[in-house]
Amino acid sequence: MTPDTGHPAREPGVSLWRQIATTLAGEIESGQHAPGARLPTEAQLASRFAVNRHTVRRALEELSRGGQVRIEQGRGSFVAEDILDYAVSARTRFSEWISRHNKEPSGQILELAEIAAPATVAAGLGLRTGARVIRLERLGLADGRPVSLAAHHFPAARLPGLLAALRKHATITAALAAIGIADYRRQVTRVSARLPSAQEAALLRTARNRPLLIAENVNVDRRGAVIEFGIACYPTPRVQIVFEP
Repeated sequence: MTPDTGHPAREPGVSLWRQIATTLAGEIESGQHAPGARLPTEAQLASRFAVNRHTVRRALEELSRGGQVRIEQGRGSFVAEDILDYAVSARTRFSEWISRHNKEPSGQILELAEIAAPATVAAGLGLRTGARVIRLERLGLADGRPVSLAAHHFPAARLPGLLAALRKHATITAALAAIGIADYRRQVTRVSARLPSAQEAALLRTARNRPLLIAENVNVDRRGAVIEFGIACYPTPRVQIVFEP
């Protein structure tokens, strides 16, 4: 610390934003800022380091690229938490996945309705375009933090009563069981990546420049009939997909 200002000593020949990033990274590594903790605001950090907010923002962006900090639109900057392994197996269930990491699973339904199937959904379910499907869009949470944004689609004609069951039951597994489908398994998972839309970034509390993992999933019943086609988005700062044999 400099004796006169109380600000961290500056290193000649090293850019200010990099010095700030190095200082904050050291504080995170030493435990001064716990995983998941909100960092001081840009204004507070600018005051502490006697720089402008643009310099602070550059430092935080560097820490975000390095995976030590995550920046949530409209909420601030947070110390990155452990990444959750999403294990793709024959029977992948959201609640079991989150509970395996000793976190509390929950969800927020964004849409539940019967719609005409767009081409991509129809192809995934083996239906004609425009056939009636049940769409459930859900934000998945782990200890209250968003970890997935998934759109589930079910063939309405094959699964009578499912729409009412989904309105009544908290999980897809319970709703399917209520209409007589006691078990289902993953047939196909296709994984890609892309940048989030503004709406996706806001819902998942992630930066627009951090990619999402996109998983297209097909689930079948015991007879092998397709009962679900889903498209799920996962924020890369919090989730990585693992394929189990």
